[in-house]
Amino acid sequence: MTVIERFLKLVSFDTTSSEESGQHPSTPNQKVLGAELVRQMQELGIQDARMDAFGYVYGTIPANCEKSLPVYGLIAHMDTSPDAPGGPIHARITEVYEGGDIILNEEQGIVLSPREYESLLNHTGKRLIVTDGTTLLGADDKAGVAEILSAAELLLASNLPHGTVKIAFTPDEEIGEGADHFDVAGFGAEYAYTVDGGAIGELEYENFNAASALVEIAGLSIHPGSACGKMVNASLVAMEFASLLPALETPYFTDGYEGFFHLTDMEGSVEHAKLSYIIRDHDREKFEARKAVLEKAAKEMNRRYGSGTVKLTIRDSYYNMKEKIEPCMFLVDQAKSAMLELGIAPKVQPIRGGTDGARLSFEGLPCPNLCAGGENFHGRFEYVPVEDMEKITKLLATILWNIAK
Repeated sequence: MTVIERFLKLVSFDTTSSEESGQHPSTPNQKVLGAELVRQMQELGIQDARMDAFGYVYGTIPANCEKSLPVYGLIAHMDTSPDAPGGPIHARITEVYEGGDIILNEEQGIVLSPREYESLLNHTGKRLIVTDGTTLLGADDKAGVAEILSAAELLLASNLPHGTVKIAFTPDEEIGEGADHFDVAGFGAEYAYTVDGGAIGELEYENFNAASALVEIAGLSIHPGSACGKMVNASLVAMEFASLLPALETPYFTDGYEGFFHLTDMEGSVEHAKLSYIIRDHDREKFEARKAVLEKAAKEMNRRYGSGTVKLTIRDSYYNMKEKIEPCMFLVDQAKSAMLELGIAPKVQPIRGGTDGARLSFEGLPCPNLCAGGENFHGRFEYVPVEDMEKITKLLATILWNIAK
């Protein structure tokens, strides 16, 4: 099975994760895919292929040389983002892309165009895997899953020496719970790479510090005809709270190392209102300062409208793995070296997001993040170039072969 055939099979499983579930994994189809991955791993000859009660899939490729080498891991996640419909996915491979628009769905008038998505022009001369524009594709991160399995196939079929390689596929990464039940000790790797990045060449060891914030507002409803000086409209208080945050520090206006406040959900009536935010910043001090901005806004609203009007709950999600990777920069260097060997231009850049590897790095398993090849993640215009998936598969194997040299 080629990496492309494997990928197209994997995306037929709808593994959308759910923040509301309260279960582990959050959706049952993740275990259905997990069982399929165990089956494929066993067919390839990967040893000890198994899925645990939480839906984590593990396996081992034994070393084929006597040289004493550290144990490395490769990790990707099985779930897809709840930000867009996750199925049924109707994937297809385009003809060689020569620029211009790609009609995804003629009936519904859905078009993938470089006018909106300039990255398309980086992939002229390649075949692209796209959807019909009604769902996401699932390259985040089933491209990574397919590439790891196909790299395992290369390792097992070759006589080139390599050390012991551990493989893991995680559920619920997209809702921030991918590392919650990861068995680091049982995994048994000293170092690992997550394969969860974007375009080919991306290599990342810095990510956002991340937190979520829930703002709950209690209003006071009185007949509007006699509400003068008495009514507290929770929805208006919510709008006022939002106005206290920096207007230009949202995802639309920020890039690179710049952090942001992102309002992800809001609901409200006169008596009750709720705002949900995520807070992101690469710099730890600035991250803490952002949380302080929210606390100051909540305090001000309670001063204006009375104690208890606004309740603020902030929960940290993960931290920038940079401090855990910098003592192990050989992990980044050996990935760069393998890229250059294969004619891939390394793009070392910060992640404007997070990965399972960020949390695992703080649990003693340093995990830089490698490209999986896809673009436009979490949306209906997601795509991945065929040729890039093939090259990334070889990249993973090359990194592991080079370690044994």
